[in-house]
Amino acid sequence: MRFPPEFLDELRNRLPLSEVVGRRVTWDRRKSQFGKGDYWACCPFHEEKTPSFHVDDRKGFYHCFGCGASGDHVRFLTDAEGLSFPEAVERLAEQAGVPMPTPDPAEARRQRERAGLGDVVAMAARFFKQSFVSDAGREARAYADKRGLDREMLATFEIGYAPNGRDALKRHLAAEGVDERLMVEAGLIIRPDDGRSSYDRFRNRLMIPIHDHRGRIVAFGGRALGADQEPKYLNSPETPLFYKSAVLFNAHRARSAAHQAGAAIVVEGYLDAIAVYKAGIQHVVASLGTAFTEDQIRAMWRLAPEPVICFDGDKAGMAAARRAVDRILPLIESGKSFNFCFLPDGKDPDDLIAMAGREGFLSEVRAAKPLVEVVWEREMAGARFDTPERKAALEARLEGLVEAVKDTRVRRRYHFDIRSRLSELFRARDFRPGERRSFRGGARGGGEAPPAGMSLAGAGPTDTELAELERIVLGLCVAFPGFVDTHWERIDRVRFSFEPHERLKRHFLSRAIDDEAGPTEQTLRARLSPELAPLLADVCGESAEGAGRLAHRFPILGFEPPAAFVERCYLHFLDRLELKVLEADLDSDIAQADQELTTEGEARILALSRELARRRQAFLDEDRDLADLAKEIRGAHAAGDAERGPVMPAAGL
Repeated sequence: MRFPPEFLDELRNRLPLSEVVGRRVTWDRRKSQFGKGDYWACCPFHEEKTPSFHVDDRKGFYHCFGCGASGDHVRFLTDAEGLSFPEAVERLAEQAGVPMPTPDPAEARRQRERAGLGDVVAMAARFFKQSFVSDAGREARAYADKRGLDREMLATFEIGYAPNGRDALKRHLAAEGVDERLMVEAGLIIRPDDGRSSYDRFRNRLMIPIHDHRGRIVAFGGRALGADQEPKYLNSPETPLFYKSAVLFNAHRARSAAHQAGAAIVVEGYLDAIAVYKAGIQHVVASLGTAFTEDQIRAMWRLAPEPVICFDGDKAGMAAARRAVDRILPLIESGKSFNFCFLPDGKDPDDLIAMAGREGFLSEVRAAKPLVEVVWEREMAGARFDTPERKAALEARLEGLVEAVKDTRVRRRYHFDIRSRLSELFRARDFRPGERRSFRGGARGGGEAPPAGMSLAGAGPTDTELAELERIVLGLCVAFPGFVDTHWERIDRVRFSFEPHERLKRHFLSRAIDDEAGPTEQTLRARLSPELAPLLADVCGESAEGAGRLAHRFPILGFEPPAAFVERCYLHFLDRLELKVLEADLDSDIAQADQELTTEGEARILALSRELARRRQAFLDEDRDLADLAKEIRGAHAAGDAERGPVMPAAGL
């Protein structure tokens, strides 16, 4: 039901937030100021030793400065205890001593109707249980025994049997005074459109009740017992009680165990869930065999921040996982995702537990793959990327998937991860360290010297000059960390020719993305692997103050140029490195054409040549503009600085 805003406000006003939260945390007495309604504790949502979880009773709001969790009374109960919104409100009303609001007449009528249907479904569940222990249930008991369902599991999951007769349940309910209309509404019998008499939906099936989040039976799942009976698994249809897209089997039992374990396991079928539960792993739910919906995904996150979805290791399981990826990606957010477990040899959880026991199953769960890995493997399966067009198509598909992520910070992280993987994938063919690159079809002739002032920016740099240019770019990343934050996608696209340079660039990007407040020189230098430390020292000095090496490579910095000018130079250098990619593509195509020139290959060479010529001309125009600006900057600087030595224009500036 919907709750009036004034009712929710009354709950918050009557019940201090610290009283709600205090049931799950221990307040830090040194840091808290109880008299001011200011409370601090270690966060209940992530592991920490120093209290960073703050509750402000005056504002009725909590926030963790470690993991970012925040909210009010209701949000705390939904996140910390996995309650639904109505359940959280009812809990607060009970604690505050405030009566729940009376629903409007229409809502009250719907609740009475649902209650009536609930009674009918409960009566059906009792009938199925009685049938299970009767003579007619002999085959069902044999099947349950075969599946390892002992007396405890049969009682816990209230398992029953639907007799094989056409209308056994219908006749039983009619004898109890239940109107046929309610039987149809509850999804228990089917009324044909052609006027024939109605009949039981479930016949000759092992019956497993499906509960809502409060533990009330709302539907059934039936497993066929006949060898030729189809379908093998049959669920109740959607009814006023049962919204299949919002229900997880066993969620009401798993909730407490999941919060204690900080984890949840999702399997495909209810018998799998029962097998896992029987093995002592109670934080397990099942998706009822449907494709995941947004409601189910969010319901899983109420159990744990990163549930493990466990699929059978066959083609059907792989296909189900791939479908799930597309549903999940748009919804992931900071701290909330999924891991995927594919069981070996086509086994389902029941098979694996029978063969390898509880620990064997948990071992597979612990080896689950993160969502990004499943996305990558899905797109790599059967993909060909032996031509520029196929590589571009692969990049486009992956970028399209990443763009579906709504959470900005997570999308940025996925973009970085995918670009890193693509960089590694294409590196061997696209960039061979030490190979000399040159323009084809440009203005340079054999042995011609580069244009004046173009020792780094001109056509066909040597390996040494290219390495120096990449070092300048890396040095500017540290000296001007805002460039990394502003242009990270551009930097990410440029793949350096020298492996150590590429690794240092990746380190900078990773640190920049991790730093929510924006990167600084100190954060870019932090957590650097020991093997990259000498390179960083060569790029910009041993410490945050030691920028002498960068100034030596890029002398215009000694004339205190405006930051906007330095940024233009920085982007200009990136342009030069991107031109290298075009050169490599053209070189590759020309080499291939030397062996066999096709019409398609010739057209591509011409197109690349034109694009290269256009980009090169734009680069040279910008080069001249920057050289002119550099002269003005030097001229405006104090004349006494002339003894600093000659300054390279353009790329040397």
